[in-house]
Amino acid sequence: MLEQVLSFGQSLVRRKVVDLSTLEDSKLCRCLGTVDLIALGVGSTLGAGVYVLAGEVAKGNSGPSIVISFLIAALASVMAGLCYAEFGARVPKTGSAYLYSYVTVGEIWAFITGWNLILSYVIGTSSVARAWSGTFDEMIGGHIEVFCKTYFSMNSPGLAQYPDFFAVCLILLLSGLLSFGVKESAWVNKVFTAINVLVLLFVIISGFVKGDAYNWQISEESLINVTIVTRNVSVTANVSSDYGVGGFMPYGFSGTLAGAATCFYAFVGFDCIATTGEEVKNPQRAIPIGIVVSLTVCFLAYFGVSAALTLMMPYYLLDEKSPLPMAFEYVGWGPAKYVVAAGSLCALSTSLLGSMFPLPRILFAMARDGILFKFMSKVSKRQSPVAATMAAGTTAAIMAFLFDLKALVDMMSIGTLLAYSLVAVCVLILRYQPDEAMERRAGTGEKDFLSSEEGESDLTESESHLNMLKGGSSTLQTVLHPPVCPSESSSSVVNKFVCVLVLLVCVISYLTTYHIGSILALEVWILALLTLCLLIFSGCVYMICRQPQTSKKVSFMVPLLPFLPILSIFVNIYLMVQLSGDTWIRFSAWMAVGFLIYFGYGMWHSLERQRQLQGPLNSSSSKENKKTSREQQAGMDAAEKDQERFICPEKTSQF
Repeated sequence: MLEQVLSFGQSLVRRKVVDLSTLEDSKLCRCLGTVDLIALGVGSTLGAGVYVLAGEVAKGNSGPSIVISFLIAALASVMAGLCYAEFGARVPKTGSAYLYSYVTVGEIWAFITGWNLILSYVIGTSSVARAWSGTFDEMIGGHIEVFCKTYFSMNSPGLAQYPDFFAVCLILLLSGLLSFGVKESAWVNKVFTAINVLVLLFVIISGFVKGDAYNWQISEESLINVTIVTRNVSVTANVSSDYGVGGFMPYGFSGTLAGAATCFYAFVGFDCIATTGEEVKNPQRAIPIGIVVSLTVCFLAYFGVSAALTLMMPYYLLDEKSPLPMAFEYVGWGPAKYVVAAGSLCALSTSLLGSMFPLPRILFAMARDGILFKFMSKVSKRQSPVAATMAAGTTAAIMAFLFDLKALVDMMSIGTLLAYSLVAVCVLILRYQPDEAMERRAGTGEKDFLSSEEGESDLTESESHLNMLKGGSSTLQTVLHPPVCPSESSSSVVNKFVCVLVLLVCVISYLTTYHIGSILALEVWILALLTLCLLIFSGCVYMICRQPQTSKKVSFMVPLLPFLPILSIFVNIYLMVQLSGDTWIRFSAWMAVGFLIYFGYGMWHSLERQRQLQGPLNSSSSKENKKTSREQQAGMDAAEKDQERFICPEKTSQF
């Protein structure tokens, strides 16, 4: 019984073997270049949010200091982006965070990551399609909404007010384009991204031309006067401002940080670049460059647009739904709103493509590994994952057609933040593994079985206890006196400390989120608990720093290890804890469906399971062959000796 439980546990954490000598072999078409990846990352990340988010955050959270909010959010996103970039250089295969988790921490974590990425991309595709439909309908006067509400109204809870036929057509059209070929899809994306960037450049230049620096230095008295007018108050004594204290940071640094937490999600989308590993001509160079450059371009665009917006118009007058058209009307450039509308449609188009593009590739990678249904790994004659694309498009179209997605959008955040956290953890683990770990893992299975069968006898109970004691003392020795080069023992030490770090980050995030009142009241119990957690946290970081890193170099490596990945883990988990309880309940329901699929199908059809099963069979057959060959050799030797006994006298008589 114990052996079965151990075997089951080991099957959950079995890791994928990537043959580094066959990285160039792929069923998919290698036709994308570095520029294609940059355009894909910029188009996916720089969506319609740039036309809306700046006004919403500036008015409600940050004021003119929204530029600092975007800077902080960009730095937090770059930490995750650098971790993705290193893995893209190390394992340039299709699968993104799913593959990186599979290679490093095991199958169950890889499935959880992939399953949540599927959810994120499906909801993202459906919600962006409905937003595209709504924006276009608003431009033509709202006729589509009126028609659908009149003839196809739906009043059921959880469903949309009306079925969105336009969004369905849009998703199916995009699915057809993606099925036709990745090269054509990349060309369309580059065109729309170029238009979007040109429109944003127009907005930025216009803002600096028509802007007024006074809008970054508004006095508190002016804000109080505006508040009096807005509230229509007759008694003006003791009236406080509704718009902060004025100046560059009207809501204080806490407001700037709150704005940064919202702006962080504006940089989500660059991870779609990591799914193109088998469709890029030089992935180990192109993927890191694509991720870093696309994040840099997106930051400059967000920074420029938010600066231009708050210079053109006082932040307290910004419209939260359509800030840019209102700002242009404020400065007397009303017709410019049509340019903004065209740019927003192009941004929505690239964002839709950015959500739809990686989804089939995640499905394809999981199906090829056997942990999702095998039919989705089929590839067309044009070398695109056609079955996965059509399955993804159909699912997204149904969701866009029927459901009200506003309540589900927060679930996108869980999938994305979980993927970011796991990739940072994987970078930490991988950089402290022995240099030969990947190669040795590729050779495990048959070799290990042969050595255990032929060269070793079964351990007695006392010997196994002795080995356990030796292992414990070896781990303690490694902690106190780390080796010069990474070893299995030092890698194991790092793995343990990383697990403790993740648990501590969860505890600290929970305490600082749900017990902030106790912290501000300086209650002894929570201060003592936080102090203890921080001391253990610092100790874990110190112990990880002492362990040796791998000397194997790749085209891109995360700097400031281990601090940068640990900080990335902290930011991502903290943001996950901020999400509502309803979101976590929906997430649990989605994971329950995923575990049914994994434990009912994926676990038993996994290619890694098949490989492990074939290892003992091959080794036993090779053992039998060796035994037979030894017997044959012994028989031949005996026959030769007998032959020599009879032939030798004849030979001597001839001489």
